[in-house]
Amino acid sequence: MRQYSPAASPERSIPGSAFFRSIARTASTVTVHTGQIGILLGQVFMATVRMKVSFRAVLSQLYIMGVQSIPIVTVAAILAGIVTSQQGGYQFQSTIPAYVLGSVVTASVVLELGPVLTAIVLVGRVGARITAELGTMKVSEQMDAFHALGRDPVAVLAAPRILAGLLAVPILVAMANLLGVLSGMYAARLTIGLGYESFLYGARLFWHSWDLFYSMMKAVAFGFLIPVISVHMGLQTEHGAAGVGKQTTNAVMFMTVCILVADALFPPLFLQ
Repeated sequence: MRQYSPAASPERSIPGSAFFRSIARTASTVTVHTGQIGILLGQVFMATVRMKVSFRAVLSQLYIMGVQSIPIVTVAAILAGIVTSQQGGYQFQSTIPAYVLGSVVTASVVLELGPVLTAIVLVGRVGARITAELGTMKVSEQMDAFHALGRDPVAVLAAPRILAGLLAVPILVAMANLLGVLSGMYAARLTIGLGYESFLYGARLFWHSWDLFYSMMKAVAFGFLIPVISVHMGLQTEHGAAGVGKQTTNAVMFMTVCILVADALFPPLFLQ
């Protein structure tokens, strides 16, 4: 007599069923996280409107996110400008006027490299730190202590970090844009002998005032995404030290993907 085998179950016999179940689980996870982030933003908004957020806490986070991030942002911006200038100079040799390199470097840094590289750097330096910090507080029951003392963890911990991110990231991006263009101009002088006047002429020739506003819109969007996602992931941490490590890794991955997706959405929305 033929016996029943679990491997021949209808669920396993459907081609691609595991793939569709994986998609369903991913969609469910994204939906849950989106709802939780929406609730978090509502709580942050209410805490801010009701003046429950400490101005001193916001300044402290501004110092941590902004001032302490200046060295690494400076290095990334200078290297981005130098590399763009060198590669552009190599490609443009004996083909088009050298002054066009000024436009290429300026547009590349302001529209793309300045905002995106700054955001990626801050994901590792600021986003991971916030997730690990809040996650450790969550698993060590410090959040429960805030509730026991009648204090709102969202107003004390989440809101200052989100507000500081909205202020700090645009300033860092503006600084990165300036340093990237200046370093690219200097690199063009050293590599292909392009004078500063010619570089600036090429930069002005194809410059649009909208470009700077576009760069700042990216900075604000990234300055919003990084602290919101890192705070959310930190507040959802469970299962002790192992949970903190896992949640921090997931937060870095989630922030990076969101930044790249947002960056890909900007051109069709704002450059058409």
